[in-house]
Amino acid sequence: MTSPTTTASDRVLLDTDVFSFLLKGKGDNAERYRRHVNGKTVAVSFVTIGEIYAGLFKKGVSQAALDEFEAKLHAGVVIIPYNLDICVAYGRLSLEKTAEGSDRTIAPNDRWIAACALHHRLPLVTNNARHFEGITGLTVITEPAPASSQNPLL
Repeated sequence: MTSPTTTASDRVLLDTDVFSFLLKGKGDNAERYRRHVNGKTVAVSFVTIGEIYAGLFKKGVSQAALDEFEAKLHAGVVIIPYNLDICVAYGRLSLEKTAEGSDRTIAPNDRWIAACALHHRLPLVTNNARHFEGITGLTVITEPAPASSQNPLL
């Protein structure tokens, strides 16, 4: 995962939402997160790849679109596979609540993504920080929603 010249601050794990924004490559969401990946080793979890494929298959995309997605993957994204240590981290996260006193549990795919980040000591870049609240030891990087999408009446 790491070369001798790479430090933890040079690497980030992208949640599926941010990875999707950046794959599309345009729009406000991509621009808000681009600074968190520029010059860094970008990693995604095996779960993120599965979620992206599920979305592509649901849309009924062509083989050419699948090939384009795979070309982008091979152009510099590290895919973190599962391993026993990640499975142990997932099991531990299954017992954690998202916030003190909350009855809400962490969704299974979010647990896998968080387990990958924790095991590899990577900060997680997500647009859904709330999904990862209360996970001990997890560094979450997020951006506030653009002012235009916030309700001015609240």
